[in-house]
Amino acid sequence: MSLSLYSPFVSTGYSSHCNHPNHISPPSTRTTSAFPPSLRRQRRIELKSVVTRSLDPMEVCGVDSEGKEFKSAQEMWREAIGEEGDETKKTQWYRDGVSYWEGVEASVDGVLGGYGHVNDADITGSEVFLKTLIQERLLVNGAGTNQHLVALDCGSGIGRITKNLLIRYFNEVDLLEPVAQFLDVARENLASIGSETHKATNFFCVPLQEFTPAAQRYDVIWVQWCIGHLTDDDFVSFFNRAKGCLKPGGFFVVKENLAQKGFVLDKEDRSITRSDRYFKELFRRCGLHVYQTKKGLPEELFAVKMYALTVDTPPKVHRTRSKTRSNRPQIIK
Repeated sequence: MSLSLYSPFVSTGYSSHCNHPNHISPPSTRTTSAFPPSLRRQRRIELKSVVTRSLDPMEVCGVDSEGKEFKSAQEMWREAIGEEGDETKKTQWYRDGVSYWEGVEASVDGVLGGYGHVNDADITGSEVFLKTLIQERLLVNGAGTNQHLVALDCGSGIGRITKNLLIRYFNEVDLLEPVAQFLDVARENLASIGSETHKATNFFCVPLQEFTPAAQRYDVIWVQWCIGHLTDDDFVSFFNRAKGCLKPGGFFVVKENLAQKGFVLDKEDRSITRSDRYFKELFRRCGLHVYQTKKGLPEELFAVKMYALTVDTPPKVHRTRSKTRSNRPQIIK
């Protein structure tokens, strides 16, 4: 698929009045000081645990496209896909999402929700981000341009990103898209693009939650404006399967809309826009590390952010004090 939205880029601008149910007032000094040291220490540990739970991104309230508020993501998912084990309702969630996109025109304007004019800005921002990552992650240790690079374009739609970006940097690009009419147009669009050394290779008409990539095939797995259709559990399952499909040094790029806080559920196309904290919690559950990030698209549109994710832990950057500052004469007291 492509960009999912109740309003493709423009923020819903909701003002949620949910109160955190786990708000904890700090204990009075008089009460805790009466405790022996061991009990005071235990009290601090218990309080820290409760406060930490109250800050869980999954416990933050959100709203749906009809204005209904939810106290937590769990509450929202129970309503959207039923209780755990209710496969019938969950299957309907995914079926409705695909049905929505089957009714959308197979064009750039269609897959971008009527915002086709942002295509160039989107590609330009992605290219700047990608070039740096390729240089840092893939063309290292003497590896040159002769290296055979392969990418997977998830939620590829009509092949917009493959055609305008990925096929220029990768020798092979596989496209993954559950909407058959989009994939047919992608084949047509890419038939005369590229060359023997830069081409679209495979076209998979499979939903993201059901796809298992080939082991160690990909240098980059590009996920843009489609992961919002997956439930949290399927989000984690997909990345856990896909981790083993990356080559050494390979990475994911996730480019998605961001909610200011919590989440926004789109009941029309069956997708969820998550906050930055929500995403990072899911990445943590996947065992992925945020290697690099970049904000994208103009501020007047729905906030968009790119995440480069790696399986290996990024090296720590050791910052040193400025020599100019450290050598500055000081007043001797």
